[in-house]
Amino acid sequence: MMKWLRRLSVLLVSIVVLVIGAGQLGLLAGKPPGGLDVHDGLLAAPSPTPNSVSSQADRYPGHPQANYARIDPLRYTGDGVAAVARLAGLLRQMERTRIVEQRTDYIRVEFQTPILRYTDDAEFWLDPSAGVIQLRSASRIGKSDLGTNRQRIELIRTLFTTP
Repeated sequence: MMKWLRRLSVLLVSIVVLVIGAGQLGLLAGKPPGGLDVHDGLLAAPSPTPNSVSSQADRYPGHPQANYARIDPLRYTGDGVAAVARLAGLLRQMERTRIVEQRTDYIRVEFQTPILRYTDDAEFWLDPSAGVIQLRSASRIGKSDLGTNRQRIELIRTLFTTP
């Protein structure tokens, strides 16, 4: 019995080391999804799995995650272009964050988790007709993110709305 437990523990430790090694080598980062950016006033739809959030989720009726993925857009006062610039500055200060694209009305960002280096993609778009910054954040791989994308966006919201 002890021999079996020892072998099992060696196997489990080996698997953990392999997974962490794969993450450190970037093998768990995934590839950026197609269709990002603003198309006809909409960001990409939420992922079909519960690892994404979108302030426009309700605009995709019948989408399997439309209700779960719903999150409020970022609200701002004053000049929208200045608000997007302020948001970009905030994002630049966040660890493991890379701005992939920035325009006066749009930001695309990649967030990377610390150990396994999973990559999440986020978009922020200045929606002038609604007077808000629409957003979408989603994991590239997997089905669940244990709420990471939602928590990250809520942290960004707090930092963005705090003077």
